[in-house]
Amino acid sequence: MRRLVLCGALLALTACGGPQQAGDQPTLPTGAPPSAAGTTAGTPTAGSSSAPAVPPSPTATGVSSTRCTAASLTGRVEPTDAGAGNRHGKFVVTNGGADACTINGYSGFQLLDASGQPVPTDLERTEEPGPTPVTLAPGASAAANLRWTVVPTGDEPVDQPCRPEAAKAAAIPPDETEPMTVEWGLGPVCGGGKIGISAFYAA
Repeated sequence: MRRLVLCGALLALTACGGPQQAGDQPTLPTGAPPSAAGTTAGTPTAGSSSAPAVPPSPTATGVSSTRCTAASLTGRVEPTDAGAGNRHGKFVVTNGGADACTINGYSGFQLLDASGQPVPTDLERTEEPGPTPVTLAPGASAAANLRWTVVPTGDEPVDQPCRPEAAKAAAIPPDETEPMTVEWGLGPVCGGGKIGISAFYAA
């Protein structure tokens, strides 16, 4: 009787102890007797109980967050500086979801008129700051710098707005295909609609 109790205790410790999961245990052939499991667990082998367990990857444990999407973000543009015909602003996104998400890289950005039709936009990526992953907790924000000119160039008129002023913009988060819509309201963009945009950084 004492031998049976001891054996049961050893089996219970094997099932509960350490980070090793059931999927890591040897697979028994079909029809193998139950005693085979006890023989395998109880037989010392190289790298068995004395070897350190391999830690699971962050993805396997769910530590890493999902990518931020247009559905999980809210956005806005805001001016930051002006001078010598140049304008500077920020495109700010905020995680409106219940879980953390990660944003990494450059946003798409297309100016639109009040009816949703495209206004000439020539988006140019800038190197500072460059892409780096930014994890946003619920309610946290990231920003991308914007830069454009209000000085007419080429055949753009000088006695009236150089371009139709956009009412809003369609912005696509990095690695996504669905856009989010933000209000513009920062005046016309001259120079053929060229806008310099940086990668996102923590705001």
